[in-house]
Amino acid sequence: MRHGVRLGIDPGDARIGVARSDPTGFLATPVETVRRGKGDLARIARILREIREESEVAEVVVGLPRSLSGGEGPAAVKTREFAARLAERVAPTPVRLVDERLTTVSAEAMLRDRGRSGSKRRAVVDQAAAVLILQHALDTERTTGTAPGEIVRAVPEEPEETQ
Repeated sequence: MRHGVRLGIDPGDARIGVARSDPTGFLATPVETVRRGKGDLARIARILREIREESEVAEVVVGLPRSLSGGEGPAAVKTREFAARLAERVAPTPVRLVDERLTTVSAEAMLRDRGRSGSKRRAVVDQAAAVLILQHALDTERTTGTAPGEIVRAVPEEPEETQ
């Protein structure tokens, strides 16, 4: 198992769930939910810098939504574009895409089972999904001995418009 903190990302249309691992890559824990839109990549980069101040960072793991059959639809295309822009922003830290089928559904069910109400559940479901994505990646690496998913090639960000 490689040493270093991994950041887990669950990018949604409205919110981005963020989780992190411990430096040994054993356990994923929630960090925060970032509002999607202007400044979202900058916030994730700041979170990564804050973690880097205390520990070595191994990589960023982004959940790639696939259909149950394994295919990729419009959501996967958007996620690939997001991951490429994120890779540009956090370089030289590697960014990986990992299969995240049903993680949001699993996170919703887990929170519901723990008694979280609708509005409270929505506030943390993205973080919980990011934890599930990252934990799956950690467990896969521990089991197989290889890093999960695929490396993302960075694509330069489009400049943000000034208002």
